[in-house]
Order: sequence, then C-alpha cells, then structure tokens
Amino acid sequence: MSAATATLAPAAFLSRSSSLLASAAAARIRSSPSLKSATSRRLSRGLSVRASSPSEPPLEVCVKASITVPNRLGDCPFTQRVLLTLEEKHLPYDMKYVDLGNKPDWFLQISPEGKVPIIKLEEKWIADSDVITKSLEEKYPVPSLVTPPEKAAAGSKIFSTFIGFLKSKDPNDGTEQALLDELTSFNDYLKDNGPFINCDKISAADLSLGPKLYHLEIVLGHYKNWSVPESLAYVRNYMKSIFSMDSFAKTRALPEDVIAGWRPKVMG
Repeated sequence: MSAATATLAPAAFLSRSSSLLASAAAARIRSSPSLKSATSRRLSRGLSVRASSPSEPPLEVCVKASITVPNRLGDCPFTQRVLLTLEEKHLPYDMKYVDLGNKPDWFLQISPEGKVPIIKLEEKWIADSDVITKSLEEKYPVPSLVTPPEKAAAGSKIFSTFIGFLKSKDPNDGTEQALLDELTSFNDYLKDNGPFINCDKISAADLSLGPKLYHLEIVLGHYKNWSVPESLAYVRNYMKSIFSMDSFAKTRALPEDVIAGWRPKVMG
C-alpha cells in the first residue's frame, strides 16, 4: 500500500460532521488564492520523483574523441545511444574523450578490448551499449524508456543492410534493394504504429535506431549520393523528429567525423 493510500483509507470512516468540516476547509482553500497556491506547492513537492539524488556525482562515460576538432565527441552511434539514454533520463554525466587511434594506458586498464562506450556504475566499469542501457534502466527506472518486447525489433535490420550497401562495389548485387526493403518495412510499421516505435512515446528502441539513421543519412549521402526516398514519408518524418530532439542535437557527432569514421569501410 502506498503512502497516499494509507493516508486516504481512514478518511472513509470519518463521521458526517468531520466530512462537513473537510468540505468547508476545501471550500475555504478554493476561495483563497494564497491557500490554494500553498496547498498546490505542498502537493507538488510530495508527488515529485527524482531519478537520482541531487548529491549523486555525475556518471563517468568514456567516449570516442573527435578526429577533426579537439575536445569534441567523435562518431559512434553506440556511444550516442548511451548518451541519449542519460539525457532522456536527466542524469548528470562527465565524458572522457578517448583517442581510439592512440589509446592511453588508463583507458586500456578499464577497457581491455579498447572499445567505447564504457560507463562507471556503482564503482564498476561496464561496456557494451546493450548492457549499459539495460543497467541504466534498472538503476534509474524513472522516466521509463522501456520498449514493449513486441515492438523492439522494428527497424532493427536497417543498420546491417545499410553497411552492406555502403561497402558494396557492385550496383547490381542487391544490397541497395535489401536496404530499401528494410526501410519500406519500417515505413509501413510507422504508418500503423508511429510516429515513434512505441507509438507517441520515445523509447529505448528509438534511442538505438536514431543514431544509426543519422550515420546512414550522412554517409550514404556523401559516398553514394543516396538518400531515403521521398516515397518513404513516415521514415523521413521519423528521422526529422528524432534528429530535432534537444538531447539528439546535444549528443550527435559532427558530420565531418561521421564521414571520416566510415571511410575505412568504404575504401577497404
């Protein structure tokens, strides 16, 4: 039983005279702006919920450093997914920029595989964006970003088909069509279920897919002169909505870094 329920339950047994007194008090509050305001403030304070303690220190996150601008976030859709989760949960964090081309010893000590993102939770360093975002959801459940299981797979194959098309040197090998098929399937899904993967609520699946679509748009536009067809209006609107979020603008990589980051896959 919640505290609110425990407080309200005895009220059912108040006498008629007590009920009349309560009604009179309520009427007095309604007729007095100052009392109404004070009561409202007390209720607001009582119902507020914080995802973390005000005294809780910022979470430490190791991220890829930009290779084009000093002291800037580099390109990594998986790192952005973690940062978006922190932003949407209103959690303070400090980024530690890591030069992945010259990994420092301190970084290799906490991330032996030399990969980002990696975050420190309860004095333990955790790697892998899947594990990190799940851990954040468990430790800080408010606000919830859980995607219903039956919706979590929407758009999940777009990224792999994007990479296949990007690396392809043969225009007739079917990789472009494979990407179009996945985008069309996602467009149909959004038409029936959108505007986001979990209807009108941003969820973990959007925070995972959004950064990948950002890379897709920049990289295919640069290396293939290709863009999402206008006929896929629901996908294009979805991308526009995700990219315009304050949290997305704050955590996205510079286009120059995205282009440079994918160059080895294109040239390789």
